[in-house]
Amino acid sequence: MCKLAESKDIDFAWITNHYNNRHCYPTLAMIAANTTTLKMGPGIMNAFTDTPAAMASFACTLNEISDGRAVLGIGPGDLSTLPKLAIQPEKPVGRLEEAIAVIRQLTAGEEVKKQGRQFFDYDGAKLTGVNLPGKKGIPIYVGAQGPKVLDLAGRVGDGALINASNPKDFQVAIPIIKAACDKVGKKGFDVGAYTAMSIDMNEKKARNAAKIVAAFIAAGSPPDLIARHGLDAAKVANIKAALAKFDFKTAGENVDDKTVDAFTIAGTPDTVKQKCEDLAKAGVTQIIFGSPLGPDMINSIRLLGKYVV
Repeated sequence: MCKLAESKDIDFAWITNHYNNRHCYPTLAMIAANTTTLKMGPGIMNAFTDTPAAMASFACTLNEISDGRAVLGIGPGDLSTLPKLAIQPEKPVGRLEEAIAVIRQLTAGEEVKKQGRQFFDYDGAKLTGVNLPGKKGIPIYVGAQGPKVLDLAGRVGDGALINASNPKDFQVAIPIIKAACDKVGKKGFDVGAYTAMSIDMNEKKARNAAKIVAAFIAAGSPPDLIARHGLDAAKVANIKAALAKFDFKTAGENVDDKTVDAFTIAGTPDTVKQKCEDLAKAGVTQIIFGSPLGPDMINSIRLLGKYVV
């Protein structure tokens, strides 16, 4: 899939990093070995399940074997997953900020000495057995949703990965990022829309494939996000209850057109292209084609390459 995406002039491959999916380390190594121009990285890691030292070592290794094509996505952590691993995600924003600072030091070849940090007060840590990326460094993208992490992304990140497919969400997020960039005098920030994409020549098939993804997004969305998109709160409650019982049929029945349009980009190539253009007008500078892609993933990548990219 990544080789096909590269042949269609798609620029980035962001590989999911959840314990219950394929592990991103060997997956990214295989992608590096089988591509030549594609940039790649985990989308996204966190500083609860991985340490800054491990992430820095991995990022430098990936950068070395890919000839400088590595990027690193990192966020505060998936609050729905971490408790299942007996991890209490306390102070996620502070932990994330410290992790990024330590990763930057390590990938720059510095020795990280004790500074009284709260979470990662390393004592003499240094990368010594891997080629370092040099002055350019490895771009760090922050997975951001809420205002605190969006602000952090603007201050310390090279870009942000925002789980959203609708311009309304970026009208809220981008001003926060811009204000944070302005505070530190930063220019050239990359705003990534981590979209739920579903494309097919048949509109109905594309939208049906997007329904289950829209259901999960709706179920995990806070009330203000539901209100922003004018969704039926009762239907969203039904979706949440159905998914809790693994009743996907009932969940799907409660996903209406407004929910699909709020949380996904789904439809024919013409529809998808227009919606991607709408995101670009809203200030998005990188559009990521995320799950489910469509009813036939390989065909979807071909359609995206031919009609959208």
